[in-house]
Amino acid sequence: MVKHVLLLLAGILCLLYGTVIHGVHSGTRFFAVWYLLGAFCIGISFLGFFHVWDKIPHSAVRALAIIVIVILVMLFGTVIAILIGGTPENEECDTIIILGAQVKQDGPSVVLKYRLDAAVDYLNEHPDASCIVSGGQGYNEPCTEAEAMAAYLVKKGISPGRIIQEPNATSTLENLEFSKQYCDCSHSRIGIVTNQFHMFRSVLLARKLQYTDVVRIPAGSIPVYLPNNVLRESLAVWKDLLCGNLL
Repeated sequence: MVKHVLLLLAGILCLLYGTVIHGVHSGTRFFAVWYLLGAFCIGISFLGFFHVWDKIPHSAVRALAIIVIVILVMLFGTVIAILIGGTPENEECDTIIILGAQVKQDGPSVVLKYRLDAAVDYLNEHPDASCIVSGGQGYNEPCTEAEAMAAYLVKKGISPGRIIQEPNATSTLENLEFSKQYCDCSHSRIGIVTNQFHMFRSVLLARKLQYTDVVRIPAGSIPVYLPNNVLRESLAVWKDLLCGNLL
């Protein structure tokens, strides 16, 4: 009975958290995953309350339990890799690439501001480095992400002559692929600027695209949104792995 109550509570928490993420209007529909998780946990708990599990063959229940455990272990391992992969490396780079994120009517989103502020700090500490701002224009964005990022950097005191705009990318893979035309990724040390939770996959994608010397320049994030971001990244890692983008 206790485990059924815990599952019910976990399901309710997932639904509430999904509502919080939905209210952020991040531009994606990933909040729906939390609704699905909530519905799954609540459904499983009610099957227990009404003793439905007792009518199902033990072999089937055991097989389902094994599948769930394997999935959880895989996700947990990926989460650990993501968190470790966000460790900063304070090294001199020829060029840094700032990966794009959502732009709103009043400017860069909070997530993107974290990346841009980290880039400003790095560029101020390394005056010889140039930067590439990479990101196209989504259906709900007032301009390209590259344009908004460049304007933000200039406002923060970065010389326009140090900024190269890449205005066509619509994904992390394209951010890195399209930025190659503006830097010598085979012979130069390239820094990648993105949030900690996004760094692990970004570095793997860069190495797959023949970036030979990559430096991690991680930015922060809002703690309350970290579970959502890490879960989303974990699934994205497995998607890119299955698509052959990482290895």
